[in-house]
Amino acid sequence: MMKPLSAAAILVFFVLASSPVLTAQVKPTKGTDRLLSLETKSKNMENSQLKDIPFKNIGPAIMSGRVDDLEVNPNDPTEFYVAYATGGLWHTRNNGQSFAPIFDKEHVIGIGDIAVDWKNNIIWIGTGEVNSSRSSYAGIGVYKSADNGKTWEYLGLPESQHIGKILLHPTDPKTAWVAVLGHLYSPNKERGVYKTIDGGKTWKHVLMIDENTGAVEMDINPMNPQEIYASSWHRIRKAWDFTEGGKSSGIHKSTDGGESWQLVSKEGSGFPQGDGIGRIGLAVHQKDPNIVYAVVDNYNLRSDTFKIEAGPSANQIFGCEVYKSVNGGKDWNKTHDKNIGIYNTFGYYFGKIFVSPVNPNKIIILGVNANLSTDGGKTFVSMDKGNTHADWHAIWINPQRDSHIVAGNDGGCNITYDDGKSWFKANTPAVGQFYAINTDNEKPYNVYGGLQDNGSWYGPSTHKESIDWTDDGQYGYKRLNGGDGMQVQIDPRDHNIVYSGSQFGAYMRINKNMPGGKALRPASSSPTDKNRFNWQTPILLSKHNPDIVYMGANKLFRSMNKGDQFEQISQDLTNGKKPGDVPFGSLTTISESPFRFGLIYTGSDDGVVSMTQDGGNSWNQLKLPKGLYVSRVLASRHFENRVYATLNGYRDDHFEAYVYVSDDRGNTWKRIGTDLPLEPVNVIREDPKNAAILYVGTDGGAYASIDGGKFFQPFTNGLPKAIPVHDIAIQDRENEIILGTHGRSLFIGKLDLVQKLVEKKN
Repeated sequence: MMKPLSAAAILVFFVLASSPVLTAQVKPTKGTDRLLSLETKSKNMENSQLKDIPFKNIGPAIMSGRVDDLEVNPNDPTEFYVAYATGGLWHTRNNGQSFAPIFDKEHVIGIGDIAVDWKNNIIWIGTGEVNSSRSSYAGIGVYKSADNGKTWEYLGLPESQHIGKILLHPTDPKTAWVAVLGHLYSPNKERGVYKTIDGGKTWKHVLMIDENTGAVEMDINPMNPQEIYASSWHRIRKAWDFTEGGKSSGIHKSTDGGESWQLVSKEGSGFPQGDGIGRIGLAVHQKDPNIVYAVVDNYNLRSDTFKIEAGPSANQIFGCEVYKSVNGGKDWNKTHDKNIGIYNTFGYYFGKIFVSPVNPNKIIILGVNANLSTDGGKTFVSMDKGNTHADWHAIWINPQRDSHIVAGNDGGCNITYDDGKSWFKANTPAVGQFYAINTDNEKPYNVYGGLQDNGSWYGPSTHKESIDWTDDGQYGYKRLNGGDGMQVQIDPRDHNIVYSGSQFGAYMRINKNMPGGKALRPASSSPTDKNRFNWQTPILLSKHNPDIVYMGANKLFRSMNKGDQFEQISQDLTNGKKPGDVPFGSLTTISESPFRFGLIYTGSDDGVVSMTQDGGNSWNQLKLPKGLYVSRVLASRHFENRVYATLNGYRDDHFEAYVYVSDDRGNTWKRIGTDLPLEPVNVIREDPKNAAILYVGTDGGAYASIDGGKFFQPFTNGLPKAIPVHDIAIQDRENEIILGTHGRSLFIGKLDLVQKLVEKKN
């Protein structure tokens, strides 16, 4: 065990000559290439030497995860399906008391929309969620099942990536329409509406606007299925900027079953115009189909405001607006006078509206809150209660009793029978979306982690999900903080002292036995040189002295006294500020060598990997391909001069796996893991006992190499086939590996069986 250094330890100074840099050819990955790669992955899973080494799920389930869609049996509402953004499709026959996963064995697990033909018991899935979030994973097209998910048929559309709606013909089971939003971070011409008349064997591209405008929503006249509405959405997302709307966003109508379309939200229709028209949701009333509602994210500036450099604020734009047509979309009128205010400048994450099947004046719109109107949209009241979660995405209204509503949000599934006056949760699946995880050395040890929109939690590694906790009131996991939970660091001397927080660097030092905490945030050097913090801001306690805290903005900061004060120990370690409304040019990862205090590596969201050997007095930029998000740098636990790096092209729709190793502190690099499938890499870890064993987590699963990275094998027994693994933790004492998945919570596996494979090989 290494002897801790004092906070005032003398640093050893060395200088490493600067290295030239490379430029990566970062292009969107073709859907056909992804399909071929995923087919190879399936074969590799069957042949993996690790296929019999099991993982077990340890929850948590209490906070659930993001629901994107749900479908309820209108003849028996105790049966329904819930589709999670990255947690798969789940089925219940007992009103949500228990669920079974039925989409775990396919090439992808993320879902944008589902549709169920209840007459013929056929399920359709459009993969890739349509909410344009920071962790909205790309799908691979459309699937269909006629046996409740036992088997699935792939129906194509590999370039769709993100699907907003599947619309089924009310009487012809072979006819369907799909609203394809398209790539998240790159233009593609395969956007728009597709139609099939042969059950998905072939598709016709019936509505195409342009390479940056896709289809996000559709609805149909149930009395005349030739009459269909579709909304187009112009949006351009880059890692540093998000254009939320444009002139090509609008409402289109077809009167010939989708073969041809007319824009019905054109100028003079009463619907808003301009560059700021964003996502649009649609709802056709079933009993009177001439009544059509639309909710729009109107990003146009109000006449009494002006645009500022950092982007408009919530009170400068129109925001969420509801419009109504009573003549089949020919004319539109705004239903309300007052600002609804449920979008707060990020309507791209919501955009759904629903109308009661029996009452044309009863509508529900979804955003941060779920808002109900009973007067045709003139006024709204919030349906949110203490046991519901913010950020709503899906609603089903019972046509037999329209006060009975099943809903989905970022905190799972809720059910009400009184129009939202009271709700109960249907949250038994463990579908948490973890960003980062860590462990302590308690007995049993605890696993800590931050989750998308569900804060940071910790709980025992021996946890088993059971309904029993609702009787004794003692759930195994406890909350540390709210917001979008991020990284957690634990003081090894006192496990009650943890460093935890939420997005964009909002961290605290917390004593688990006391309320509140000490805010940690390095101050900017001047008003004109403000620190830039990443969504997943990195934080690290030094293994040499846990009083020393590192925190990354665009520069690296160090505290010698547990975060009470920070000092800047680097220049800007990124390529600098880039114009846009998304924080960019920031550090994403920090690693300090366990062998040498002050030997530190950093990586940034704009592809810069840097190293200091003298505690920050001098820095060198290391030679790695430029232009890719640096998801991890890792100083080796086995060799002082060894360091690993993983690069991630997710933010360019570039799915190649990049893993590198250097044995000379980053002066030269060797690429490893070239046999990994086309899945961006999030994390790499070394085995605690054998330097030849490596573990990586990608947007599609976990993999292990027993030969130093020459070959990687799927390491997924007990996991869904394609679950994103955002982080990996190793618990040395118990010789266990913990996977932090972004969609199915936490999994634990034993490492002794992996290590024995190397022993047999040698």
